[in-house]
Amino acid sequence: MPGIYMIDVMRRLDLNLLITLDALLTELNVTRAARRLHLSQPAVSVQLGRLREYFEDPLLLPGPRGMRPTARANELREPLRNALATLTEAILPSTPFDPKLSTQSWRIAAFDYGEFTILLPALARLRAAAPRSRLAVLQSAPAQVAIKADQGEIDLSLMTAAEAPQDLHSRSLFTERYVLAGRIDHPQLKRRPTLAQFCKLDHVIASPDGGGFQGVTDVALAKLGMARRVAMSVPHFLFLVTILERSDLVALVPSRLIQGSTSLRVVEPPLDVPGFEMVMVWPERIHRDPAHRWLRQQIADAV
Repeated sequence: MPGIYMIDVMRRLDLNLLITLDALLTELNVTRAARRLHLSQPAVSVQLGRLREYFEDPLLLPGPRGMRPTARANELREPLRNALATLTEAILPSTPFDPKLSTQSWRIAAFDYGEFTILLPALARLRAAAPRSRLAVLQSAPAQVAIKADQGEIDLSLMTAAEAPQDLHSRSLFTERYVLAGRIDHPQLKRRPTLAQFCKLDHVIASPDGGGFQGVTDVALAKLGMARRVAMSVPHFLFLVTILERSDLVALVPSRLIQGSTSLRVVEPPLDVPGFEMVMVWPERIHRDPAHRWLRQQIADAV
């Protein structure tokens, strides 16, 4: 099997010997090769002996003005030089990322809340700094994020800290809180309602999994022995906002989602409802990539 054979060959040959051989084939002189390698002449002579033993060939023979390569050495010269150059390029630190010249394509997983509160604020910054780059926004269930990230289908995911896979890198972006909102002229929201009044209102909730009629608010109410009427559930936050603008339904919504809205009335809810932390997560395979580090910093700065 070629793969196993190659591994066996490399195990038997010290990489440093190939570097020495390259220097010898360049200089055709042991003394000059030793100076080039910052080694002593005897050390290079010992390494030449090991190379001759490995290749079963003298490689370099005495000549009138130094040394002359054998036919086998001439065969090795160009492939060896190319291989060492490729290896050097592979292990050297990456060149600095230049966003102005980059044609990078990024794939970010986010639902509508993350799109609106994180990507939208970052968009102008990204377009101005990296005008030739491309951005694909995808949707992925939290349970699939780690798998898709490791397989290269996703570069970054925006999600709540509670949903974030433990085996991915993460960075906190902000902590969100809930506010009570309804249309601007909603008759029951002229002032902060009491808890009893709150429970009598008709509510709409966002249920990303679809069809749910309970959320964190209902858990908080149940601890107080109370319940509210949830008249409607929708899968997307932005659709929920439109419903609030065009009906008498109310909702507890994340504050950033409606920040600055002139079509909604916002009041503090009459009970404490736990908020959530938004994070971005990414896999180990691109953790140190200069382009990806730049993208993460741009998003963090934008929010």
